[in-house]
Amino acid sequence: MNQLRQASAEVRGALAEAHRRQWAFVLAATVRLAGDLDVAEECVQDAFVAALTSWTQRGIPANPGAWLTATARRRALDTLRRDQTLRRKLPLLVGTDPATSDPLEWEGEAEEVDMSQLSDDRLRLLFTCCHPALAPEAQVALTLRLVCGLTTPEIARAFLVSEATMAARITRAKKKITLARIPYRVPPAHELPDRLDAVLTVTHLLYTTGHTAPAGDQLVRADLVERSLDLARMLSTLMPDDREVRGLLALLLLTDARRATRTTSDGRLLLLEEQDRSRWDRQAIGEGRQLVDQALRRGRPGRFALQAAIAAVHAEAPSYAATDWPEVLGLYDLLLAVWPSPVVALNRAVAVAMVQGPAAGLAALEKSPTTRTSRPTPTWRPPAPTCCAASDRPMTPPRPTEPRSPWPPTPPRKTSSPGDSPRSPLPEGPWHRQLRSHATAVPTRPCWPFATPCS
Repeated sequence: MNQLRQASAEVRGALAEAHRRQWAFVLAATVRLAGDLDVAEECVQDAFVAALTSWTQRGIPANPGAWLTATARRRALDTLRRDQTLRRKLPLLVGTDPATSDPLEWEGEAEEVDMSQLSDDRLRLLFTCCHPALAPEAQVALTLRLVCGLTTPEIARAFLVSEATMAARITRAKKKITLARIPYRVPPAHELPDRLDAVLTVTHLLYTTGHTAPAGDQLVRADLVERSLDLARMLSTLMPDDREVRGLLALLLLTDARRATRTTSDGRLLLLEEQDRSRWDRQAIGEGRQLVDQALRRGRPGRFALQAAIAAVHAEAPSYAATDWPEVLGLYDLLLAVWPSPVVALNRAVAVAMVQGPAAGLAALEKSPTTRTSRPTPTWRPPAPTCCAASDRPMTPPRPTEPRSPWPPTPPRKTSSPGDSPRSPLPEGPWHRQLRSHATAVPTRPCWPFATPCS
């Protein structure tokens, strides 16, 4: 604490920015050397503490991330040397040939940081945190702690549990990684699709938690939103050719573009049709739209690419009344085939209601087997959205005494009947023209039963 008070505001600001931007770099490179998450995390924390004194006395280095990485790795080498000396002094505790566990055999004596390896290190760390051997809530907690650098109290508040409970959960997850000998590596090509889906799901969950905070006075946890966006951008940088990675980043950008218009000055939630679209972030929408276009051109669309396409339809509409609901409905048909979850079925039913009327929407919801199937769900998940991504209106038929229906007058579609999924032929919206060739060959996979909130 004394070091923190003595450090200048400039040093504190630089260190805070380095923690935000470089934490994953530094920790990932240190884990590769130390071979132990706890040891690596302790060494990285020591490096940040050392930076307070060193940067105050000698100035902020030109590359703070490289300085922190080199310092943390030196401390990890010192720790490994001490541990090696202890094993040599206590031969009864030696279980392996010391030559095989010499840290200098792994990385060499050089203290220079190979910056070209840092991106691969971050990817290794992310896949380790999201290993399928860990429970879903443990994957999210570890990713928040190790990749995003959040403190245990911050993670506990996001999970609505006590700090002690969260600390024990993170500790158990780390021990399981060690005891189960979970490798610190990027999965081979044949494992990558299933493993990558877990990583993308965790990133999506982080964003959803920040998008609608489970506790507190603010609707949005801006820190979690920014962390998840940073994580999605990191994945896009590390895996630029993967269409689902691009789809996830597009989905987050297009959804977050509405952040400034989601509440009134007094904190009241504004529905999609009430939001001032002139205040939406057009730069984020443009970037997201470009990513959607790239994702849909790369092969079969996945669930994140399709959700991003739906978000793009909403973002491009000049007004709520001008939304291309037939296009939205067709995209939900494809999404339901890829990701058959109750929330997707509910969203599709709302789109049916917007196209054919509320009675047709209720009938589609009733006929959907997905909404009637009981399936296991994770023990933790972000707050379930109280409205649908397709529409914020309640799906209730108008009363006979009401002077007019609250639903916009739209002619019924003659190409489908309520509850049909998927429909044919597909609508001819701009995104659907890219997807027609993939509409009959979409793989199905197990899914998490919730989607991005709508407001």
